Amino acid sequence: MSLLRALATISSMTFLSRVLGFVRDFFLARVFGAGVATDAFFVAFRIPNLLRRLFAEGAFSQAFVPILGEYRSRQSAEDTRTLVDCVATALLLAVAAAAALGVLAAPLVVYVSAPGFAGDPQKFALTVGLLRVTFPYIGFISLVALAAGVLNTWSRFAVPAFTPVLLNVSFIVAAAFAAPHFHPPVLALAWAVFLGGALQLAFQLPFLARIGMLPRWRLNLRHPGVGRILKLMAPAVFGVSISQLSMLINTIFASFLVTGSVSWLYYADRMMEFPAGMLGAALGTILLPSLSRYHASGAPHEYSKLLDWGLRVTLLLAVPAAAALAVLAIPLIATLFHYGRFGVEDAWMTRRALVAYSVGLVGMILVKILAPGFYARQNIVTPVKIGILTLAATQAMNLAFIFPLKHAGLALATGMGACLNAVLLYRYLRRQGIYLPQPGWLAFAAKVLVAVAAMAIALYWAMGSAQWWLQAGWRAKVPALAGLVALGVGVYGACLVALGFRVRHFSRRGAD
Repeated sequence: MSLLRALATISSMTFLSRVLGFVRDFFLARVFGAGVATDAFFVAFRIPNLLRRLFAEGAFSQAFVPILGEYRSRQSAEDTRTLVDCVATALLLAVAAAAALGVLAAPLVVYVSAPGFAGDPQKFALTVGLLRVTFPYIGFISLVALAAGVLNTWSRFAVPAFTPVLLNVSFIVAAAFAAPHFHPPVLALAWAVFLGGALQLAFQLPFLARIGMLPRWRLNLRHPGVGRILKLMAPAVFGVSISQLSMLINTIFASFLVTGSVSWLYYADRMMEFPAGMLGAALGTILLPSLSRYHASGAPHEYSKLLDWGLRVTLLLAVPAAAALAVLAIPLIATLFHYGRFGVEDAWMTRRALVAYSVGLVGMILVKILAPGFYARQNIVTPVKIGILTLAATQAMNLAFIFPLKHAGLALATGMGACLNAVLLYRYLRRQGIYLPQPGWLAFAAKVLVAVAAMAIALYWAMGSAQWWLQAGWRAKVPALAGLVALGVGVYGACLVALGFRVRHFSRRGAD
């Protein structure tokens, strides 16, 4: 299995999902703008979405995939099938109970996650109503995460990567066509979340059946594999998803700021998630199964070489992405969101948050690469300790930055916290001899930075004035932005080729 080909497959599917995500956000910004309704919805959606990242795609996936990979390498096919059945049954019961509890306790959940809303009874009540519709999403998406873990372990990467497209399609249909038929209109978005979760689960089931891993009801909480997964899951919540927990706390802080702050952070986060999803999530997805199999088969040298490959690809792709986000902040925001009720002030406020987020983008992606280095070895304690320290440092930075920088200070603290998390994870991997860098890192990094500098200068020179982007129509902005993206890719790629980089240098096969 070529990891570069797998990365291209996942990234292309993620790109499709992210493009549709921007289409979704275009409709959200045009129809709803940035105000009471969007603040309420983004809080109501962020809570189950956060739980998805913490438990379903975060702690559960990082605990489940290494154990599943070990069973597939060392146990019989029937034993592996039994593990999947038992885990799926236990997960179904747990998420059904969690969804029911979330619906019943919605007022308390909103009060804890956005206490600033309590001062506005109408906004608080709207958020509670939306949360009661969106909360069952955590049940659907947890089962989707289980299906994705099985498919990825069997190297069926394309199916889980395509699945999020269905949620974005649900959003687009709701915002473009269904919203006028709901009262209030924003309620259509909440039902889009519910329907999108159901569609994602239904889409993956036939592919599980095709590889003979469609789960059957088998209730056995004493199964040793289930016990090991549960043991790994509890601390893993803090290890890999610390940035998501920081964003929830950011929502709490932002709820006390001026109306629109939650929405500005959301739109900036959406743009930051574009490269983070295409690079960080994609690389983490393809690395974890191979790292798990290398660890199970006792191949520490290959384990280290695979981590090195992941870190080099991250530096090669994440640094230019961060620079481009910072330089092209206004062109991106104006082209994607500056329509309808999303005004000039919204664009500038979102830009402040995006530039702040871009400072920490490389750190956010590195965490996605370094964390599997621990989880593949079923080492949860170390990332937990690092995660707790990072969370404390992030909140200290929140308090320091929020007063002078307002909502942008919250974004900056999140990014810097991710960088601290990545540095500490890297330091431990080096100290324990788990990761040994391959030769040539200094020259590699220097060449990448030279190419990034050339790209940033070219983009800054070519993009023109912010005023033009804020006044032009979409028919002018879309091709102009496409031209800037092509220019950036062209300059960066040409510089890399001139400095001696070739695609074959990054060819790498994963564990079979």
